[in-house]
Amino acid sequence: MVKPRLKRHGKKQRVTYRIIAIDTQSRREGKAIEEVGFYNPRKEQTQLDLFAIVTLPKRGAQSTATVRDILKRAEVPEQIGISLQLKIEF
Repeated sequence: MVKPRLKRHGKKQRVTYRIIAIDTQSRREGKAIEEVGFYNPRKEQTQLDLFAIVTLPKRGAQSTATVRDILKRAEVPEQIGISLQLKIEF
């Protein structure tokens, strides 16, 4: 299963993240299938590839909670008309 996740970049105390599509079995710093965005928490900057983000849920990807919150803050669901809900399985 593929999930959009955050991949850490930068030095100590100067962290930035790339939003990537990666297999759930891979580690955080593993090889990404596709890079779909960028997030800088220090400046609250977000750069997203909307076309790639729209196609991920259609292929069965489930966002992690952090990525879902970043997308909501950037108002992506309202712009493209999708619902970003986590599917919780027990």
